[in-house]
Order: sequence, then C-alpha cells, then structure tokens
Amino acid sequence: MLVVFVLAMVFAGETSVDGVDAAILPLIDGVAPPLRYVALVFDFGGEPLGSPLLVAAVVGLCLWRRRMRLAVVTVAGVVVTVGVTSVLKPVAGRMIHGHYLSFPSGHTAFATALAVVIALLFAERLSRAAAVALLLGLALVAGLLMGWAQVALGAHYPTDALGGFFAALAVMLAVAWCVDRFLPRRHAG
Repeated sequence: MLVVFVLAMVFAGETSVDGVDAAILPLIDGVAPPLRYVALVFDFGGEPLGSPLLVAAVVGLCLWRRRMRLAVVTVAGVVVTVGVTSVLKPVAGRMIHGHYLSFPSGHTAFATALAVVIALLFAERLSRAAAVALLLGLALVAGLLMGWAQVALGAHYPTDALGGFFAALAVMLAVAWCVDRFLPRRHAG
C-alpha cells in the first residue's frame, strides 16, 4: 500500500500529463479497431454487469474445488479492493478529461484481485516459490491487460493502473491473511 500512497501523493489533484504518463500515453491511448474491441472486452469485465459475472464464476470455481475459504476471500477481497480504490479516488483527487477521478484504477485493481484468487486456487500443490511466482505472474498479466485496456480507452493514465495493481495486491493479501487467521477451519472447508 505504500506504493499506492506515494503515487497518490505525487499525482494528487493533478489534471495534466507529465513524466512516466507522458512517455507511455502516446504509445497506448486511443487504439483503433480491432484492438479497441479487445480493450472493450477487458473493460466490460470491470463494469457493473461484467464484474459480478466474473466474481460469480470464480466463486463457483472455488466451491466446485471445495475451497470455501477461498470463495470467502474472493468476495471479501473484491469488495474491499473496490472499496479501497473508491475511497482513494477523491482523496488523491487526480482527474482525467477534466472531471473524472482517475487514481487508482478500480478496473485494474479488480482484475488483479481476481487473478490473485485464481493463482491461490491453483497454487495449493506447488512449492512456496512456485506459488509466489504464479501469484505474481497472474496478477501482473491481469493488471497489465486491464491497465492497457483502461489507458487505451482513455479512462486512465498508466500510473492510475499501476496504483490499482498495487492496491489490489496489498488488499488481497491482507484479506487472505484475515480469512486464514479468523475464519475457523472446521466450518470453512
């Protein structure tokens, strides 16, 4: 979370593009079809209709694999991640297009959060090092893809996506720790 707070302080109240964003933005912003359609598909996953469908699918997969505690982590983690990014937006006050709060990217945070759960779902039989590599790898891929889509569609700056990525990692690991510590094992499966 420290990275998120540092980025929030750096970009607080900003409405112009400079630094890293100025270097990356021209390479990604405003993609044309067919890449625009790909970006819209990713974007849909973080929208009010797409995100509950994805959460339901991941929870269903957790339940099918008899990972009740991970189903709880999925729901709680996504809710807390979305809550944290929603609270941080007005605190940071960074604007895009003059009147939309942009830091951190909730879409990127959401995609990263789900990737963490999917990694945890398939990491149970791996060594600790392999499990960490899987978690970080899937989270990075999901964060990059959703972050790219958000920047390509003009909804966020690249550093907004970076903030969403780090917010989700911090929140999901904290939620998983809390569920592991406070949810009794005999009732959770």
